[in-house]
Order: sequence, then C-alpha cells, then structure tokens
Amino acid sequence: MNQNRPFPPPVDEEVSNPIAARRRSPLKFIVFVFALTIPFWVIGAVTGLQLLPGVPVAALAACCPMLAAMILVYGENKTAGMTALLKRSFDFRRIKAKVWYAPILLLMPVVSGLSFGVLRLTGTPVPAPQIAFLPLLILCVGSFILALGEELGWSGYAIDPMQDRWGALRASLILGLVWAVWHYVALVQADRSVAWIAWWSLYTVTQRVIIVWLYNNTGKSVFAAALFHMMSNVSWQLFPVNGSYFDPLVTGLILALAVVIIVVVWEPRTLARYRYFG
Repeated sequence: MNQNRPFPPPVDEEVSNPIAARRRSPLKFIVFVFALTIPFWVIGAVTGLQLLPGVPVAALAACCPMLAAMILVYGENKTAGMTALLKRSFDFRRIKAKVWYAPILLLMPVVSGLSFGVLRLTGTPVPAPQIAFLPLLILCVGSFILALGEELGWSGYAIDPMQDRWGALRASLILGLVWAVWHYVALVQADRSVAWIAWWSLYTVTQRVIIVWLYNNTGKSVFAAALFHMMSNVSWQLFPVNGSYFDPLVTGLILALAVVIIVVVWEPRTLARYRYFG
C-alpha cells in the first residue's frame, strides 16, 4: 500500500448501487424531477412565501429527486427497489475510511471562511456571523432532511449510470449543470440577479463534482453525499445575515480551485483513483 496518499483509496468491497445501474434512465429521471417540481414553482409564484431569508417556498421541491427516483425504482424492481433506495439514506457503513468525514464536514465551512476573509480583505463591509446553538441544530436537521430528498435522487439513482457512460468528471459536470438549472426558477423567485445566478451556477456545478468525488471515495455512500450537501446549505445560511452577504463569485472561484486540485490528484475517469504513487 502506498503510504504517501493523502487519503486512503476506496474500499474494494462490493459498493455498487442495489438497483442495477444498467436499468436506469437518467434522462427519464431528470424529466420526472422537473415535472414534479412544477407545482412548487407555481405555489412559489402565487404566494411569494419564503421559508428562510432568500429561500422561497419552492425550495420544498427538494423532495422531488427522491420522489422521481422512487417512482422509477418501483417500476424497475417494485417495493424491493424502493426499500433498497431508502436504506441508502443512512448507508454510513460504506464509509470505511473515516478520514473522509474531514472533507465531508469541514470543506464547506473552510470555503465559507475563506470567502468571508476575501470579502473583508477586498473592502466589503461584511458583519461578523452570529451563531446560536439551538437555531444551528434545527438548521442542520432540516438541511439534512432536504439534502437527503435530493441526494437519494441525484446520487442514489442518477449518477452511477451517468458515470458508467461518461466517466465521473464529465458525469458530475453534466449532472451539476442540470442541478443548477433546476434551481433557476426558485432563484428568480428569491429575486436573484442574472449575474448572481450565473456565478451561483459555477458554485453549484463545482459542488456536484465534489459530491461525486466524495461519493466515489466513500463506497458510494448517499449518506456522505447528503451530509456534505447539508454542510453546504448550513454554511451558506450561517454567512452573515442569513446568507445575504454570500457572494457566489468568490465562493464559486474558491470551489473551482478545489475541483482543479481534485482533478489533478485523482484520475478524472473515476475521481477515486489516486494518480501519483510517489
């Protein structure tokens, strides 16, 4: 075993998705996700309600990727397929190398801290963040539930057949772009500018690459993907004044740099095979 690797390699045990990847249709899944989201977009447009500052009611569509995946796996493998998919919500036993919890839990807080520092250094009058334990705990629980609603679909259903066809990097970029576009209506309803949405798209696509990197290196754990997704949402909401000072340009560029490092160190086809052996 190479002792110079920054992280252990992925486990050699069987880590494939319980639902046969060859039977899945990512395109059908994406169409279902968008179709199921339409009612949430309509409710958001009619009511103008916000769940949190900058988070419109359309954000409740986070359940749609899971619902789309459930519909499709039921058609493929009936109740057994649905049960197998839901069990992946807490498949943390797949994470054999516990060191992977470090990037899962710490990467986005570190990136947010760097973004905060850059904004301060460039003269943006960003106030200090205010963090209270109980609201933070509630935010984490709620964010994890919403993240699971998404990742049971994006990671638990769609990414594996896409990786089989295009490789990990290309598949994550394609899925990341779909993921970004899926959010556009909600972002418009949150009164985001075109420029803000454009830079947020970079931020979102790079996040998806990182999620796939973590997923592939943790035994294809949906729990790992959802936990990182939760930390991303929590880090954004903890940015000063409920994320209102969050700058997707700065944060997106920092994440893009992180992705460049990942692609240099890990082979793009899998994002799990370490390229250099010292």
